[in-house]
Amino acid sequence: MIPVAPQPEPADFEANVRHPGRSFLSACASLSEVAWKKHSYWRRIFPELYAAFRGICSYSCHWLPRDSGAGTVDHFRPKARYPDLAYDWSNYRLANLVCNGRKGDHEDVLDPFEVKAGWFILDFPSLLVRPDSKLAGPPRDRVQATIDRLCLNHEAVLETRLQYLQLYCSGEASLHLLRAWAPFIVAELERQDFLDAIREIMTAM
Repeated sequence: MIPVAPQPEPADFEANVRHPGRSFLSACASLSEVAWKKHSYWRRIFPELYAAFRGICSYSCHWLPRDSGAGTVDHFRPKARYPDLAYDWSNYRLANLVCNGRKGDHEDVLDPFEVKAGWFILDFPSLLVRPDSKLAGPPRDRVQATIDRLCLNHEAVLETRLQYLQLYCSGEASLHLLRAWAPFIVAELERQDFLDAIREIMTAM
């Protein structure tokens, strides 16, 4: 993961999401999953959320094609526990469907808005994510808990990282394109000064 900057609330958010959402909350006696689904007004602003965060999942840091259906609105503070934040733009993160499902109502995942650069390290050539060795105590524990909860080292995630990196190493994808697809990989290549050396590193695997 890399730091994600909060983005301005869309101009029509009040009318399309907050107002109808709060009206629902004030009139609803029981907040069941069925009730939430019937009043999932946050879906109305998915295009704006997607555009605001350039289609990048806040957790996997991979690009989500709009036509894949993989992008979702994640309530960082779970709506089941924080219903007052269910219709709050500041509580939304763009997430792929798998990460959103793994996070669920758990609260041991770091907020992408609060992550600091370098907390999550990408190892080359294994492409495994780990906490920065300089971190200690609660920050390190939270980074590791996030990695574990979201399964950021799952085989499928590793394969996606490898595919992106191979495209860059082969010259089929430019650095600009790699940054648009996988900004975490680029951030780590730059931090570790591997932008050129990575081709030799990956070839030697």
